[in-house]
Amino acid sequence: MADIQPFRGLRYRKSLVKDFSKVICPPYDIISPSFHEELHTHSEYNFIRLEDAKTFPQDTPSDNKYNRAAASLQQWLSHHVLILEKKPAIYLHDHYFQHQGKEQRRRGIIARVRLEEWESKIVRPHEGILVAARDDRLNLLWALQINTSPVLAMYEDKRKQLARLLENQEGLRPVIDTAMPNGERHTLRAIIDKEVVRQISNHFNNLPIYIADGHHRYTSALTYRREKSAVTPGTSPNDAVNFIMMTLVSFTDPGLTILAPHRLIRGIQRSVIDNLEIRLSEFFEIQKLPLDTSNIWQKIDRLMIQTDTVHFSCFMTGADHLCALTLKEHSIDGQTMPLFHSEIYRKLDVSIIDHIILEKILGLGIGGTDEAKIDYSYDRQDAMDMVLRQEYQLAFFLKPVKPSLIKAVADANDKMPRKSTYFYPKAPAGLVINRLIN
Repeated sequence: MADIQPFRGLRYRKSLVKDFSKVICPPYDIISPSFHEELHTHSEYNFIRLEDAKTFPQDTPSDNKYNRAAASLQQWLSHHVLILEKKPAIYLHDHYFQHQGKEQRRRGIIARVRLEEWESKIVRPHEGILVAARDDRLNLLWALQINTSPVLAMYEDKRKQLARLLENQEGLRPVIDTAMPNGERHTLRAIIDKEVVRQISNHFNNLPIYIADGHHRYTSALTYRREKSAVTPGTSPNDAVNFIMMTLVSFTDPGLTILAPHRLIRGIQRSVIDNLEIRLSEFFEIQKLPLDTSNIWQKIDRLMIQTDTVHFSCFMTGADHLCALTLKEHSIDGQTMPLFHSEIYRKLDVSIIDHIILEKILGLGIGGTDEAKIDYSYDRQDAMDMVLRQEYQLAFFLKPVKPSLIKAVADANDKMPRKSTYFYPKAPAGLVINRLIN
């Protein structure tokens, strides 16, 4: 079903860029303002200048970050900072990182993948998107005509056939092998053998693929293709505009790590906070765990791994205890959960929190003007500390979503609430670039 192809990637010229750790950067959506500034100091060729160029208050439609990114790209191409590979390749990317005190490796293949409309169900989403982020990526596509950072997607490899094929490529000499200041490491190998490429592509003949991270980038690419085709009639099915760069990772890859996006809330009236436990008791059984309880997080974990019903926990400002919440059986109905969603969606922790707690109890409009009152953290102790410091009033702690659950939601033709998953670590920008012009 999915059409996976090699491509001639644009890459940094090794004779000019000696240290790749100085030029690659995270994707645009996780770069803080301070780190954004720091990246510019790493190298004059740091990829931040293409991925997310600087903005200024005086920006205009003709002088803005997209124009600046396009100017940088043209300069780098003319000075051969970026050079085009001689042969098309599928790239084997090993991303090493630390998680919970252990070194992990997430193995992916970077390829160009044919764009498919959502209705075909060949490429399947699991989350919704924000219009502003989609428009930003669309503007960048028009300015640069390249994919700067890959969409992260997942695929099935039940018999490990593709995994074994990729293991056999480990003898290839890396074209990039770089250690990052944060302890991560990237090893990139270019697979150019036509028979191996054919076998990799054939693995996906009868498979859909599932977007893990990069819904905005994929949606923008679909729009860009439609708009580009409208102004450039006669494009062929194999024109580059019909493809997008993806990093594809097996559902069963040991390094496929998903963190829980814990909810942080502020801007709630004090009277609402004071009555919160009473309101929560209408929908949940509440078990209070004093903060001085030994191994409090281990106790929470033992509760949350139970699969018979929905469990999560919360902490509120001024409290001396953490509340473990267990959903009451009668709590999910047409009054608390949208009926047009699937049964799987209606029982997700994040759906319960967003619809029953944030919307019904706290009165917050998800995705509207109340969005500024909601923030996210991927470290629960850090989230609790922020409530203790009174930076936020409430924290709701979720358990990580399993890849199989993401697949089940997507297969049900449904989407999880936004910010349901955080794939860790993010796939970097700048290792290789996919051109959208032939």
